[in-house]
Amino acid sequence: MNRFEHCQARLSENECFVAKERNIKLYDGDEKTSYEDGEVVLTSHRLLWGRNGEIGRGGNAFALRLQYVVSLEEEEASSMLFGKKKRIIMRLAELRPDKKSGPMDYSCASFVKISGRNGVDPAFVQALHATVSARVWVATDDCESAQLKNNSSDAGASGNPAQRQLRTGIMGIERSLAAKQKQTDENINLAFQDLGKLMEMAKDMVAVTKIVSAKIRERHGEISEDETVRFKSYLMSLGIDDPVTRDSTRSNSEFFLKLSQQICEMLLDPITEAGGMMSLADVYCRVNRARGVELLSPKDLLDACKLLIGPIKLRIFPSGAMVLQLESHDDELVLERTFELVEGYTSVSADELAQVEGISLLLSKERLLAAEAVGRLCRDESIEGLRFYVNKFAH
Repeated sequence: MNRFEHCQARLSENECFVAKERNIKLYDGDEKTSYEDGEVVLTSHRLLWGRNGEIGRGGNAFALRLQYVVSLEEEEASSMLFGKKKRIIMRLAELRPDKKSGPMDYSCASFVKISGRNGVDPAFVQALHATVSARVWVATDDCESAQLKNNSSDAGASGNPAQRQLRTGIMGIERSLAAKQKQTDENINLAFQDLGKLMEMAKDMVAVTKIVSAKIRERHGEISEDETVRFKSYLMSLGIDDPVTRDSTRSNSEFFLKLSQQICEMLLDPITEAGGMMSLADVYCRVNRARGVELLSPKDLLDACKLLIGPIKLRIFPSGAMVLQLESHDDELVLERTFELVEGYTSVSADELAQVEGISLLLSKERLLAAEAVGRLCRDESIEGLRFYVNKFAH
């Protein structure tokens, strides 16, 4: 543990994120430590450990430079609660002279272990092996050494001792770190300038699409039916200009409430055009496509849909299938339409009904099952699949 160094949980220049694992505890050799149930982040150069939530906010952590790692091993341990699980052993090299202070400045052990409640995820272990084998930091150190050498040569050629800077020892390291931090800040500022321009352009695009969409609704005869459908598909792909995020709200309840309102506004027209009902899987794809980079998890979408109030509501079928449905949706009309289609075709399957009506396979199956439940249809299940017929016994 004396190879670990205190640091801020942020990536340095030339360093990139590789993998992350939660609920990890550290061992100093075979001895347990107080560092339990933390997050460990693997980068191209280091292994960072911090308390849950600290690493995500750039808080305090401590890191092990991967150049210390000589070899990796796995050992099997037994637990009364979780059975057998594996720990990772990292054999470490001797202390380097430029090592900073850390959580433990003295240790007799030449190795550390990392372990989780259920062991360590095999994907994380594989990423750790690959990163240590790649030794990216070697190329980075060579480039920095070459740059320092060139700078020293330029300073010597100038012949002015006052312009030379000391590049060795503690002062040299501090100057190098300050220069890297300055360059990183400049790159971040430049990136945010470009991002700001992109967001301004995106807002202008969305404003234009709203105007065009309004003209389409008016339909003064200037656009044909095919062009209208195509134009609406283009508008949907452009997304929304101000997606609701957790950062813009004060609490989870406010986030889900505003998100439900935005989903209702965004999907009212598409659900109406789809016949008054849309599966939650289709809703998930449409909403995330419209939100761009501000993606929602399936759980967040479901929690928001449960709060829908107004023209759209969440409906759960007896089979467990979930859809968003218009409040004005009339089940009797849908049942009658389904019955007429089956009567006209003699018999239909779920995929055939989906093709005729232009709806998802899930919704077509639910429509047939609903008509069967009230006795309008009956089924015939054979090796060719499930087909539905008009129930003539009911007449």
